[in-house]
Amino acid sequence: MKAQFLMLFAIVIAATSFAQQPPTVTVQPDTLYVGADGRFEAAPDTALVQFNISTQELSSKAAYDRGARAAEQIREVLRKNGIDVKQAEIGFFSLTPVYDYRNPKRKLIAYRVNSSVTLKLRDFSKVGPIVQQLGDIDVTENQTVSYTLENIDAAKVRAVEDAFQRARAEAAALARAGGRVLGELSFASVDTFEPVRPLPQAMYKASRTMEATAADMAAAPPTSEFTPQQIQVTAHVNALFTLR
Repeated sequence: MKAQFLMLFAIVIAATSFAQQPPTVTVQPDTLYVGADGRFEAAPDTALVQFNISTQELSSKAAYDRGARAAEQIREVLRKNGIDVKQAEIGFFSLTPVYDYRNPKRKLIAYRVNSSVTLKLRDFSKVGPIVQQLGDIDVTENQTVSYTLENIDAAKVRAVEDAFQRARAEAAALARAGGRVLGELSFASVDTFEPVRPLPQAMYKASRTMEATAADMAAAPPTSEFTPQQIQVTAHVNALFTLR
């Protein structure tokens, strides 16, 4: 009498991944259904330099004008480093009043301009100098550098290949244990998981004074000589094989 094999692997997913439900598959006699996880690590291809422009002045015009001057300084930094200004992306811009809430009448005391900027760099050698130069602009703050993989499709394919090889190896082992021979692939489904945007790999916030020494200015940037963290892409494959 021909035996029917069914094997389900428990799927353990990291906290940053979404729980998944395996597809509904009707397992026929002389078939074997397996599931396996695969992964592939790739070097990041893009550095994300993120920072805020923040100014506060007594009038809205003064705050706006100071923010505009800071933006021009940032554009000049990019030009000096051979970067097209259009590569910098503005996330938001706000001009808001600042009140003294300790005063019962909520006295207006200033105006604040805030803006977020993201710069994508493919040339990692430019990260350190740009971050240092941005730090010299007194209205930039919360500067971070993180690394990501923009061209992720090739990594997804490698993760799927790894998951399928694991699934096939597990299926072949179980078939041998039952005295059967693994046949052809009859059905498969694939789920891939892109990495969550990584936490900043480095942070640099300027706190210079006018008495900064030449040695301070010549110090290596915070990211110097470190290797950007690898980006891991994962995949899950469910596969149905025939048995001989």
